[in-house]
Amino acid sequence: MEEIIRYFPELTQTQRERFAALGTLYSDWNAKINVISRKDIDNLYVHHVLHSLAIAKFMTPASGSRLLDMGCGGGFPGIPLAIMWPDCHFHLIDRIGKKLRVAQAVADAIGLTNVSIQHGDIGECREKFDFVVSRAVMTLDQLVPLVTKNIAHNDRSTLPDGLICLKGGDLKTEIDATRRPVLEVPVSDWFDEEYFSTKKLLYVRI
Repeated sequence: MEEIIRYFPELTQTQRERFAALGTLYSDWNAKINVISRKDIDNLYVHHVLHSLAIAKFMTPASGSRLLDMGCGGGFPGIPLAIMWPDCHFHLIDRIGKKLRVAQAVADAIGLTNVSIQHGDIGECREKFDFVVSRAVMTLDQLVPLVTKNIAHNDRSTLPDGLICLKGGDLKTEIDATRRPVLEVPVSDWFDEEYFSTKKLLYVRI
């Protein structure tokens, strides 16, 4: 939790309380439903919460923006971002129902009212959003065609509507295969931990 305060000292008391609650909630749920690697649960705040919040270092959406978390699993990056931006709405979608159950339970436990959940495939979601966010659910060139229909093109934020992905490793092949401009930013630009040395944020205007 101290890593979150270190990089986001401006958090309100409510936000701090919600982030603090995630440690116990995810640990308890992970003992019942394996949504995070059992070996990795002790690294929840750096590897999952702080990683998700790289998006909040990259941009701030306009108040009232709608964001789709594609392949959210147990709620990353959607839940941390919903805490960070309470005036925006987050729609979390995943094909694995038990993971969505955890995301919904966590959102309810900390009082998030700006989160909705959909069990299913992205092809079943016809709603429009200002941004789609995801964390390594598939290669970028596969993801862009799937979510293009879901982009609203309102462009009401400083950053034009599009797709924001968190990924790791050598991304040249999938970026080249996307066949459109991709902005690639090292997460280590914002966070000092060794874990982020190979992590990247990718933005595609759609």
